[in-house]
Amino acid sequence: MKQCHFSKNNINYIDYKEVDSLRKFINPHGRMVARKRSGLCAKHQKQLTEAIKRARFMGFLPFVIR
Repeated sequence: MKQCHFSKNNINYIDYKEVDSLRKFINPHGRMVARKRSGLCAKHQKQLTEAIKRARFMGFLPFVIR
């Protein structure tokens, strides 16, 4: 089992403005990667989901990649 990326790097807050770090957890079609595939803990997966949704709403990330 993978270790949580954010716990390993001691990151407490996932910022929606850091688009490069959020893109690691989005597949080529623009969907969020599941927790089993990303290896994140439940706490950080919820924070990541919220950050991606905020970034999409603000226009930093696309909803769908064609």
